[in-house]
Amino acid sequence: MNYSLFIARRLKLAGDTRHATPSLNVALAGIVLAIVVMILSVAVVLGFKQEISGKIYQLDAHLKVSNAAIGIDDNYSTITSLPVYRAIMADTAFASEVVSMSLIADQPAILKTDTDFEGIVYRGVDDGYDWNYLEGNLIAGRVPVIADSADAGEVLISRELADKLRLKVGDHVYTYFILQKVKVRNVHIVGIVNNDFESFDKSIIVGNIRQVQGVNDWPADVGHYVGVNVKDVSHVDNDAYILYSLLARNTIATGNNTLHSVTNTHRNNVSFFAWLQMLDMNVVIILVLMAIVSGFTLIAAMLMIVLERIRMIGMLKALGATGSGIRNIFIYLTGKLIFKALLWGNVIGVGLAMLQKWLHVVKLDPSAYYMPYVPINLSLTAWLLLNLGFIVVSYLTLLGPSFIVSTIRPTATMRFE
Repeated sequence: MNYSLFIARRLKLAGDTRHATPSLNVALAGIVLAIVVMILSVAVVLGFKQEISGKIYQLDAHLKVSNAAIGIDDNYSTITSLPVYRAIMADTAFASEVVSMSLIADQPAILKTDTDFEGIVYRGVDDGYDWNYLEGNLIAGRVPVIADSADAGEVLISRELADKLRLKVGDHVYTYFILQKVKVRNVHIVGIVNNDFESFDKSIIVGNIRQVQGVNDWPADVGHYVGVNVKDVSHVDNDAYILYSLLARNTIATGNNTLHSVTNTHRNNVSFFAWLQMLDMNVVIILVLMAIVSGFTLIAAMLMIVLERIRMIGMLKALGATGSGIRNIFIYLTGKLIFKALLWGNVIGVGLAMLQKWLHVVKLDPSAYYMPYVPINLSLTAWLLLNLGFIVVSYLTLLGPSFIVSTIRPTATMRFE
């Protein structure tokens, strides 16, 4: 058996005393606190990324197909959905990855009650729209029924808009569409939703696309863009390229004069994803700072352990033990401190994270953070990598200070008190 490990397993951290010295307890507490901060930082950042990106992916189409000449004039601001649907369904491999397709039109408008008004965007959708997320966040009523025989005036509004205009399910409100000539439509509120996502809740109502088509005198298959949702959002960049290629080939094959543009969720919501990337940088800084703090604490702890065992070091050297063997004894001994810190740090850190995840103890302002509480997401992989990284960094940190053992002479230790 390795004699360094053999000796280290039989030694106590506190020398001949029964309990650890106050200095070692302080070192242990410092390392435990660093581990707790690391775990909570990773869990909170992963939670924010999961929740915010999840809301964006649910509220905005993963892929948007629009007219490539949009912005030249009003004639180029629309798209016909049928060629897009045909191009997608013609490629079975890509079509199998598609969850939903919907023709969508976003039209600026004004909601007006007897006492107040609010500028909004009327989002008209067809019967292919995916209502699952909005349906899951309903706080009253239901989602609009999108069918040829249904009432085209049914709309879904946010709780924020409902509170501002003092509206409730069942109310009728006038909608003023600002075109070359103002056109007024009476819409019927059938549902109220709360997404805790200001960019959507503040200004968007969702209803039947026939309403927008009617005020613009468009045919039934014309809108502003086609929204395509896919199964795996991690591949939306590549999916956008594939879809663009499909549409380009279809345009050439059919002689269609329309050139299509395909954008993905990341490009359409750059500010949000840039903010999420900034969170990554913040957590890296926190991890580095905590690693430095715990590293200095470990060095101090090792020096204290060495000072308590300095006469033992002289005895081992007198018996012929090598410097590397004695260094390993103290590395193993300090490893006991690391193990205890990891155990307590994980129990406290994971415990606090689970407490927040289940009970939502720490609240947030939804208008600033897009959710009412601090989100938590700590995957097994992230937890294991965090602990493994801490162990590796701790071991590397101890290698340098352990060489102090080599400078201790047996003759000097005999006079050490």
